[in-house]
Amino acid sequence: MSHSRRTVLGGAAAGLAALAAGAGTAAATEPTQRGRGRFAGKVVVITGATSGIGKEAAVLFAAEGGKVGFCGRREELGRQVEREIRRAGGEATYVRADVRDPAQVQSFVDGIARKYGRLDVAFNNAGIHLGKPLHQITVAEWDDVHLTNARGVFLAIKHEVAHLGEGGVIICTASSQAGHTRPGHSAYTASKRAVEGIVRAAALDYGTRGIRVLAINPGTADTRLVRPPGIPDDLWAQFKQAWGPLNVHGLPRMAEPKEIATAVVSLATQDFGYLTGTEILVDGGMSTGRPMTFPPGFELPA
Repeated sequence: MSHSRRTVLGGAAAGLAALAAGAGTAAATEPTQRGRGRFAGKVVVITGATSGIGKEAAVLFAAEGGKVGFCGRREELGRQVEREIRRAGGEATYVRADVRDPAQVQSFVDGIARKYGRLDVAFNNAGIHLGKPLHQITVAEWDDVHLTNARGVFLAIKHEVAHLGEGGVIICTASSQAGHTRPGHSAYTASKRAVEGIVRAAALDYGTRGIRVLAINPGTADTRLVRPPGIPDDLWAQFKQAWGPLNVHGLPRMAEPKEIATAVVSLATQDFGYLTGTEILVDGGMSTGRPMTFPPGFELPA
């Protein structure tokens, strides 16, 4: 596990390492009826889908009839997601790939296109978090955040566009923190601002080919990118209950991964066929109000 995916839960739980894997509660899905759904006959590639928002997106795209190829570094979790989708009647292929490695990204994207014969939708979701004051960030840590969050998106798009045609869609995960930040998040915010820049330029590069390129900017979602391991369910529930009203000023709660994934799936449909080159903020109103506040004894990444 990269140290750049670590954060601290203060107070009595100070020093616990976070960010291993997995989403909050996996969404139950109805068995897919092949040939039906908004993505029937379409092929979807997703990076960073072994847990959290990426996993939920893979499940939802497959439930809508899509053939889903997805990658991530955590092979055991990837195989679990693949089995879950197939048990529900969907089609999915997991490939172990690290978006920091150019050869692995190309092999993943080209391999899925070759297996399923095409690409229609790409969701570039892989990302890591780092929370440290700028002067404490090492060059290696800074590079790791940007190689994953920004260069990983560049590499994915670079190889996806070769397989996408008219009506193709690329959606990239940025963050609500691309537009607002807080102390300790210089590397993370900079990387997510870079994703927005890549998306805007790529939308101009490929719009004449009928390919749409978007960013989704999630607020804080209940994934294990946020929830440190070892925190009992009752304590986590108390934290979430206190955190929501303090920080999310429209809908006073933390997002569920499925809610963000549902927005991604909807944006990938032709219902949004004239939407490109922009970012969609899905944060429950968090960024419209006061700066982020923590319940006593806690620190949390967005």
